[in-house]
Amino acid sequence: MIFEKSPTVIGHRGYGAGRLTPPGAASPVAENTLESLLAAAAAGLSWVEIDVTRTADDHLVLRHDPTVEGGDHIVDMPADASGLPLLTEIFEALPADVAIDVDVKTVLEDAVDAPSRRTGALLLPVLKREARRRRLLVTSFDPALLVFLRGELPDVPLGLLTWLRFPMWHAVPAAAGLDLQAIAVHTGSCGFEHPDSRLRPLEHCVDVAHQAGLDVIAWCPAADRAPDYACAGVDAMVVNDVPGVLSTLA
Repeated sequence: MIFEKSPTVIGHRGYGAGRLTPPGAASPVAENTLESLLAAAAAGLSWVEIDVTRTADDHLVLRHDPTVEGGDHIVDMPADASGLPLLTEIFEALPADVAIDVDVKTVLEDAVDAPSRRTGALLLPVLKREARRRRLLVTSFDPALLVFLRGELPDVPLGLLTWLRFPMWHAVPAAAGLDLQAIAVHTGSCGFEHPDSRLRPLEHCVDVAHQAGLDVIAWCPAADRAPDYACAGVDAMVVNDVPGVLSTLA
């Protein structure tokens, strides 16, 4: 098992989706920043999630989409021009008792760049160092990245991310077949909210995933639906509204 309790609440990009003001702050904290991650820890979370992608000069920065304001692609610019925090800086500054779900956003150029410049190769030594001091989980939509890391980081749990219409009946066998430890399922991909009513109940999907040795992470449930996912037996939730979900679950 990856998580110390069920369900574990994981702060999505820190305290939430960038619209929330933590207690004592004057304004909302931007997501994927140290301030947001520290605010999540201060709220009592033991896990946070960050999004990581690479730059033109082979640094890893925090960002959930491939562009910055104005539409420039991050992979086309050096890290210092992006204005984004470096992954190494976040690792150094965040207390070691905060566990991190590293959501890796690979780039199109990984298909053609030299192996040493691909996202996985850049990430590997950073994760090896960090895994000595804190709990990590690495998640990605990219199965090729997960297969690469599986061979290089046997002690770090890995999870397959799913999105919207990729349902659990495909995702669970795929994650099990890749010898992963978790599946992170968007709420639009599972029983409560997927548009296909022929899906198995979420409780059944979670049970099958557990039998296959997978932890199940629901990501982006609304605060008022969090108890439904908890009752279905999910192991963790990646949430956009940290105080709202904690209050509802309490």
